[in-house]
Amino acid sequence: MPAKGTVSVSRVPAPGFRIELPSGLSLGGAPVLGPCAVEVPAGRCTALLGPSGSGKSTLVRLAAGLLAPPSAAAVTTTDGAPLKGRIAWMAQQDLLVPWRDALGNVTLGARLRGRRADADRARALLAEVGLTPADGAKRPAQLSGGMRQRVALARTLMEDRPVVLMDEPFSAVDAPTRHRLQELAARLLAGRTVLLVTHDPLEALRLADRILVLSGTPASPSEVAVPHGTPPRPARDGELLAAQGALLERLAEAA
Repeated sequence: MPAKGTVSVSRVPAPGFRIELPSGLSLGGAPVLGPCAVEVPAGRCTALLGPSGSGKSTLVRLAAGLLAPPSAAAVTTTDGAPLKGRIAWMAQQDLLVPWRDALGNVTLGARLRGRRADADRARALLAEVGLTPADGAKRPAQLSGGMRQRVALARTLMEDRPVVLMDEPFSAVDAPTRHRLQELAARLLAGRTVLLVTHDPLEALRLADRILVLSGTPASPSEVAVPHGTPPRPARDGELLAAQGALLERLAEAA
């Protein structure tokens, strides 16, 4: 079994993509997003922030193909190929199946596709996110909320896809675990195209190469400058902490 810290990752070229909403988007008759275009650069992490209900999760679901786009809207890629089949998805909820243990949940994707799962890689990923072999043998009901979220992260990494969509992926874990999982995700997702929804300004500033804030009614995106340095940026960095305060004030105004 690979040792902790040596999980292999593929280097499949990651496409950038663009979500175009020339007429905006309404849900249930209520306008959510105004006319806009959201660029997600290839091989970089883009973070989406904004008040609840501003359309962050809606944009991610559009990219994932989980929401039918309105008329004239489109999701296009820099290489011209569809995103379908190239996406790994991590939702706010862990979405673990209760009848399989943690290891079985990490390997679920391969089994659903009728392929042989790489159990050694799955065990190594569970170790990377701080879970023991004994934890891997437990079912979700036997795990804490934070442990289940770590299993969900391992399952997302197990998919090894060039595009990763993450909707509040670390919201259920305590602050120290969240910090460590940010480090892990930044390392294992380096070079992939990541769209990250978060309510945490510090998380966005640590992990993102590009930050977009949704504000207004209906909402539209605007870009925020990120601190210097390569993600994951140190949480104690002075420039990052100053940027965190400014971004928090901006989000408060948007709300």
